[in-house]
Amino acid sequence: MKSIIETVANEMTTVLKKVNEEDALQVSQMLKEAKRIFVTGEGRSGLMGKAFAMRLMHGGFTVYVLGETVTPSIEADDLLVVISGSGSTGGLQQFAGKAKEVGTKLLLVTTNKESQIAKISDATLVIPAATKYRRPEEPNTIQPLGNQFDQAVHLVLDAIIIGTLETSFEEMTTRHTNLE
Repeated sequence: MKSIIETVANEMTTVLKKVNEEDALQVSQMLKEAKRIFVTGEGRSGLMGKAFAMRLMHGGFTVYVLGETVTPSIEADDLLVVISGSGSTGGLQQFAGKAKEVGTKLLLVTTNKESQIAKISDATLVIPAATKYRRPEEPNTIQPLGNQFDQAVHLVLDAIIIGTLETSFEEMTTRHTNLE
């Protein structure tokens, strides 16, 4: 088991080192400029999106997850963050297209900078990890399906939040749930 853990850790280190710093800085700037932030993704990418949204909320951002009953209409001053390994998931393409129709800024977090959603995005953050599709340009991994992509998304977006926040640990703690 120890060798599997070490292999996964080494894979993640390799992927994280290849994330473009300028793209990560652009994401940070987009987060700061957005009036409100909306996050979406399908499956495990959606779960990573919910984790990202929670951290943004702790940092004082106004954030919503698409599909929740309390999510309001998206507007021109908002930012939609779409997390999709392929960048071509059908339902996410529809959300992205609708957001662009109302003038919303669109950020795609993906492995595929040539994808359908990337073509209409204002910015694309490429996570150079393996997905369930195992395209030739994706790295080798011992991990099943899109595990490597999901793990890298979580770590990269957490790091971007850390670099973006202008709030203290104490302030974040006051936003953490107290119903536990």
